[in-house]
Amino acid sequence: MKGAMIFAAVGEASTGLALLIVPALVGRLLLGEELTGIAIPVARVAGIALVGLGMACWPGTPRAGMLTYSAAVTLYLAYLGFTGSSTGPLLWPAVVLHIILTALLIWG
Repeated sequence: MKGAMIFAAVGEASTGLALLIVPALVGRLLLGEELTGIAIPVARVAGIALVGLGMACWPGTPRAGMLTYSAAVTLYLAYLGFTGSSTGPLLWPAVVLHIILTALLIWG
Protein backbone atom coordinates (compact mmCIF):
# COMPACT_ATOMS: atom_id res chain seq x y z
CA MET A 1 0.00 0.00 0.00
CA LYS A 2 2.87 2.36 0.79
CA GLY A 3 4.25 1.92 -2.73
CA ALA A 4 0.87 2.77 -4.26
CA MET A 5 0.66 5.97 -2.21
CA ILE A 6 4.14 7.04 -3.27
CA PHE A 7 3.29 6.28 -6.90
CA ALA A 8 0.08 8.32 -6.59
CA ALA A 9 1.94 11.17 -4.88
CA VAL A 10 4.57 11.41 -7.60
CA GLY A 11 1.98 11.14 -10.38
CA GLU A 12 -0.36 13.78 -8.96
CA ALA A 13 2.42 16.21 -8.06
CA SER A 14 4.02 15.81 -11.50
CA THR A 15 0.73 16.47 -13.27
CA GLY A 16 0.13 19.45 -10.99
CA LEU A 17 3.54 20.94 -11.77
CA ALA A 18 2.91 20.46 -15.48
CA LEU A 19 -0.44 22.28 -15.16
CA LEU A 20 1.30 25.13 -13.37
CA ILE A 21 4.11 25.47 -15.89
CA VAL A 22 2.48 24.63 -19.25
CA PRO A 23 -1.31 24.43 -18.80
CA ALA A 24 -2.06 24.85 -22.52
CA LEU A 25 0.15 21.88 -23.45
CA VAL A 26 -1.33 19.67 -20.73
CA GLY A 27 -4.82 20.55 -21.94
CA ARG A 28 -3.88 19.65 -25.51
CA LEU A 29 -2.29 16.34 -24.46
CA LEU A 30 -5.09 15.30 -22.07
CA LEU A 31 -8.17 16.78 -23.70
CA GLY A 32 -7.15 17.30 -27.31
CA GLU A 33 -7.68 21.06 -27.07
CA GLU A 34 -5.28 23.80 -26.06
CA LEU A 35 -6.48 25.68 -22.98
CA THR A 36 -7.01 29.40 -23.49
CA GLY A 37 -8.55 32.37 -21.71
CA ILE A 38 -10.02 31.76 -18.27
CA ALA A 39 -9.16 28.06 -18.52
CA ILE A 40 -5.48 28.90 -17.88
CA PRO A 41 -5.90 30.26 -14.31
CA VAL A 42 -8.44 27.52 -13.53
CA ALA A 43 -5.94 24.90 -14.73
CA ARG A 44 -3.21 26.47 -12.60
CA VAL A 45 -5.42 26.34 -9.48
CA ALA A 46 -6.09 22.69 -10.32
CA GLY A 47 -2.33 22.21 -10.66
CA ILE A 48 -1.78 23.72 -7.22
CA ALA A 49 -4.44 21.36 -5.85
CA LEU A 50 -2.73 18.36 -7.45
CA VAL A 51 0.63 19.32 -5.98
CA GLY A 52 -1.05 19.55 -2.56
CA LEU A 53 -2.75 16.19 -3.12
CA GLY A 54 0.57 14.68 -4.10
CA MET A 55 2.12 15.96 -0.88
CA ALA A 56 -0.83 14.70 1.14
CA CYS A 57 -0.43 11.22 -0.39
CA TRP A 58 3.25 11.15 0.54
CA PRO A 59 3.63 9.05 3.69
CA GLY A 60 3.28 11.09 6.87
CA THR A 61 2.59 14.55 5.41
CA PRO A 62 -1.16 15.17 4.83
CA ARG A 63 -1.09 18.45 6.76
CA ALA A 64 1.88 19.66 4.74
CA GLY A 65 -0.09 18.98 1.56
CA MET A 66 -3.04 21.05 2.72
CA LEU A 67 -0.75 23.81 3.95
CA THR A 68 1.08 23.87 0.61
CA TYR A 69 -2.20 24.04 -1.30
CA SER A 70 -3.68 26.77 0.87
CA ALA A 71 -0.57 28.96 0.87
CA ALA A 72 0.08 28.55 -2.86
CA VAL A 73 -3.52 29.19 -3.89
CA THR A 74 -3.57 32.27 -1.63
CA LEU A 75 -0.52 33.67 -3.42
CA TYR A 76 -1.80 32.79 -6.89
CA LEU A 77 -5.29 34.23 -6.34
CA ALA A 78 -3.81 37.39 -4.84
CA TYR A 79 -1.49 37.64 -7.85
CA LEU A 80 -4.50 37.41 -10.17
CA GLY A 81 -6.24 40.13 -8.18
CA PHE A 82 -3.28 42.49 -8.11
CA THR A 83 -2.55 42.12 -11.81
CA GLY A 84 -6.23 42.53 -12.64
CA SER A 85 -6.08 39.69 -15.15
CA SER A 86 -8.93 37.70 -13.62
CA THR A 87 -11.13 39.13 -10.91
CA GLY A 88 -14.63 38.40 -9.73
CA PRO A 89 -16.67 39.39 -6.68
CA LEU A 90 -15.49 36.39 -4.65
CA LEU A 91 -11.79 36.61 -5.49
CA TRP A 92 -10.71 38.70 -2.49
CA PRO A 93 -12.98 36.87 -0.01
CA ALA A 94 -11.38 33.63 -1.25
CA VAL A 95 -7.91 35.12 -0.71
CA VAL A 96 -8.84 36.15 2.85
CA LEU A 97 -10.36 32.73 3.56
CA HIS A 98 -7.18 31.01 2.38
CA ILE A 99 -5.01 33.38 4.44
CA ILE A 100 -7.02 32.37 7.50
CA LEU A 101 -6.86 28.67 6.60
CA THR A 102 -3.10 28.90 6.03
CA ALA A 103 -2.61 30.59 9.40
CA LEU A 104 -4.73 27.94 11.14
CA LEU A 105 -2.74 25.14 9.50
CA ILE A 106 0.54 26.75 10.55
CA TRP A 107 -0.56 27.27 14.14
CA GLY A 108 -2.50 24.00 14.42
